[in-house]
Amino acid sequence: MSIVFERPKALADVVTSYCPGCTHGIIHRLVAEVLDELELTDKTIGIAPVGCSVLAYNFFDCDMVQAAHGRAPAVATGVKRANPENTVFTYQGDGDLAAIGTGETVHAAARGENITVIFVNNAIYGMTGGQMAPTTMPKQITQTTPYGRDIKTAGFPIRICEMLATLDGTAYCERVSTDSVQNIKKAKNAIKKAFQTQTERKGFSLVEVLSTCPTNWGLDPVKSLDWLRENMLPYYPLGVYKGGN
Repeated sequence: MSIVFERPKALADVVTSYCPGCTHGIIHRLVAEVLDELELTDKTIGIAPVGCSVLAYNFFDCDMVQAAHGRAPAVATGVKRANPENTVFTYQGDGDLAAIGTGETVHAAARGENITVIFVNNAIYGMTGGQMAPTTMPKQITQTTPYGRDIKTAGFPIRICEMLATLDGTAYCERVSTDSVQNIKKAKNAIKKAFQTQTERKGFSLVEVLSTCPTNWGLDPVKSLDWLRENMLPYYPLGVYKGGN
């Protein structure tokens, strides 16, 4: 009997700690599948910061380093420069990457650091209680915006891909989603392209993955996917913003 589906070798055989309906597990699997297919697992170093990704070192069967909140690109820079032959990636949420770690993200890209960033955008701070993030949608209700995000006082959500695409050091950035099988397949292709960008020494690569947070959104998993499609996709258009050739 032929095997048609199995756990990637780069994914540890453990139960994840993510909430029911959260798509972090899907994204973990995509990263693991790509590492296996590109035969990079044994020479890969992942950086897990603070947030829902804080325990990622339990789920990937490769070397992992823990970083302080928002500092993953800075840690990844040091790891990559000390070990240029290794593949180095960060796995970060939107509060971590786009708020606390904005400086590290922008300057790592501006320097063209040859690292790969997996950026999970679920429009909210997940692990720390569901407060507004830089990616929170206008009028979206969070723990710190109980009447909805008011753009007059809180400003507009930040489009990370569009911003980083303006930097010369960015070699590749693409926005994908986990809301359907079709988009999940496209997400895997983007993650593979990002890692290939690094192995080809082209510079900084980032994949932004639109994800759900059923617990903090106050929705069930199915309605969360609907909310993502209806609210996030119009504001965060999918596609390649730089590179990809």
